[in-house]
Amino acid sequence: MSVTLAPFVRIAGGSASVDLVVDGARCGGCLAKIENGLQALPEVTQARMNLTTSRLHLVWNGPADAADLFARKLEEMGFRAAPYIQNDSDQRDAQASRMLLMAMAAAAFGLMNVMMLSIAVWSGGADMAASTRTLLHWVSAAIALPIAAYAGRPFFLSAWQALRVRTTNMDVPISLAILLACGLSLYETWHGHVHTYFDAALMLIFLLLIGRFLDARLRARTGMAARQLAALQVTDAKRLRTDGQVETLPATQVRPGDQLIVARGERIPADGIILSGNAQIDAALVTGETALQALRVGDIVYSGTINRSDAITVSVLKASSDSFLADITAMVEAGQQTQARYVRLADRAARAYVPVVHSLALLTLVGWLIAGGTPRTAILNAIAVLIITCPCALGLAVPAVQVTAVGRLFSRGILVRSGDALERLATISHVVFDKTGTLTRGQITPDVTAIDHDDLARIGTLARQSSHPLSEALHIYAADLDVAKITEVEGEGLMGEVDGQSVRLGQTSFVGAGDQIDTGLWARIGDQAPVHIPVSDRTRPEARTVVRDLSDMGLSVRMLTGDAPDTAAQIAQELGIEMVEARVKPAQKLAHISALQDKGRSVLMVGDGINDAPALSHANASAALASGTEISRSASDIVLQGDTLAGLPFAFRVARSARARVRENFGLAIGYNMLAVPLAVFGHVTPLVAALAMSASSLIVTLNALRLRREGAYEGPAHPGQTYVSPARTGKCAA
Repeated sequence: MSVTLAPFVRIAGGSASVDLVVDGARCGGCLAKIENGLQALPEVTQARMNLTTSRLHLVWNGPADAADLFARKLEEMGFRAAPYIQNDSDQRDAQASRMLLMAMAAAAFGLMNVMMLSIAVWSGGADMAASTRTLLHWVSAAIALPIAAYAGRPFFLSAWQALRVRTTNMDVPISLAILLACGLSLYETWHGHVHTYFDAALMLIFLLLIGRFLDARLRARTGMAARQLAALQVTDAKRLRTDGQVETLPATQVRPGDQLIVARGERIPADGIILSGNAQIDAALVTGETALQALRVGDIVYSGTINRSDAITVSVLKASSDSFLADITAMVEAGQQTQARYVRLADRAARAYVPVVHSLALLTLVGWLIAGGTPRTAILNAIAVLIITCPCALGLAVPAVQVTAVGRLFSRGILVRSGDALERLATISHVVFDKTGTLTRGQITPDVTAIDHDDLARIGTLARQSSHPLSEALHIYAADLDVAKITEVEGEGLMGEVDGQSVRLGQTSFVGAGDQIDTGLWARIGDQAPVHIPVSDRTRPEARTVVRDLSDMGLSVRMLTGDAPDTAAQIAQELGIEMVEARVKPAQKLAHISALQDKGRSVLMVGDGINDAPALSHANASAALASGTEISRSASDIVLQGDTLAGLPFAFRVARSARARVRENFGLAIGYNMLAVPLAVFGHVTPLVAALAMSASSLIVTLNALRLRREGAYEGPAHPGQTYVSPARTGKCAA
């Protein structure tokens, strides 16, 4: 670690914090080692590692330069640390994947050529001259040794990093097996013996790299949501000074009250209010709508949205660290942090691998020496043990299933955003639906026939100040009227002055409608009597079938909505949902999910709106429609394309089958080791036979994973925008 970390440290409230990217952490054991090791330091108050993004968040009480001490502590534990910079992290992940791919290609090339030479030796048998056989072995060595040195770098570097600080990891026995197999083969070739094991070494490297590459790809996908959100953060802002000059400064230094100039095509650095200029804002980040929003002086703009009109002046309401985009990013990252704590089955199995394999190989070596075997025989059998216990089958057991399942879902228009999402989806016991835009079309139609034309213009003008779906339904009635003193009370309504008159829009209690019917919207202008605006929103045609299928699968289905109780009850009855809660605010959705989790329930949240993002991030698993907002899609584990929920039961079936295949694969891997390891220990297996046996076990778990390709018969949309074809019309099973 040559970079001084102090410049990257943030000081707030007497505490210092820094984000580091940690290289070398690959499993739950590494995560626990890092967090526990740092939290043992007295000055550290928080150490949270996100395994999917390799991002470590450290908080401590003390000076900023203490960050360098923590980085050195990480090095002592066998991990390298560097400042977490988004673009650098993405580039590092891309380079790592590229290196694995090139190593895999080199190993495959070498394996094919060495196997051809080995087959020539095997087929020649006793008829082949010793000099010819030795020559072929030397050619094999010339091919295998440089390729093994190149393709084996991911394992060698990791093992050396661990051994350098007197610890160990899973790559140590792998590297040992490769080096011993190559070394022994070179010894055999030098002395003109019959057998060499270059092909076994290359086969070992190739199969291990497949598992490592698949795992890297899945990890990269997992952290995509947070990276996409972070990428929307503006780095620089143009601040208008008191002398009228414009200065450029880091967006992190922007404070409330600052006046910013936002030019055409630029993202807005922080939440604020427009001081001058009429803006056309691309607010798809917030609303999911691709149409531009026409905003004027006094309207609120959010960080991350884009100004598509001429330059505007914005007065900052919140610093970038407290902005809307920062809040959403923090919630999504917190949700992913929680999800990342689900230790995968492969990691749990790998924890016991290193000490068992080392002990077994050492005992084999020592046992054969004690029993009177030659050193060559003892080493040969120890190598066979190291190879035959290679965790290829264990390493492929989970990635092979995940990749096959994800591919199966993708072919039916269901995108899976994280590798462990299917594992979590298979454990779900409760499904929580949002209503508007999820179970319903979200195409709200207001009935305004009973409202005076001028009053309707005032109501529409006020409604234009809000992005709530109910308010958006009234945007078309807005007029060119003056608006001031706008206040939106979350979950209650919107109020302000329009054309000099006070206007309220929202729930009955918010507009003072007393005990009137609690459906749709209510509006009140000045001292006039409240007026009712009935609204209608059609349910999705597939929603009832989806709810029934989920219930038939033993899942508890419920609906949480901010809508009125009567409307919510009507929709729930229509869809067959027995448990429904109305007038629920975003924070209450989160609390509802947390309450279920506290009772040991596993929850799937299905939503589409910006307000659903916290609940989507904190549920055990989450799903969103592709037609939902960008934030809801980014926060979700599963994205359903084609604007239909019909794929949800299919996703459950695939997830449950994937869990079954993983368990079967672990059973096969364990059974293989129970059968093969004793044979290797007692000298009945050569290194080549061990490599073949190990390869066979890998092939078996892979073929078992491929059974998922035949799972289910769902005929959903295969491409975005493709219309879902009803099972009733196709005559096929729904899922």
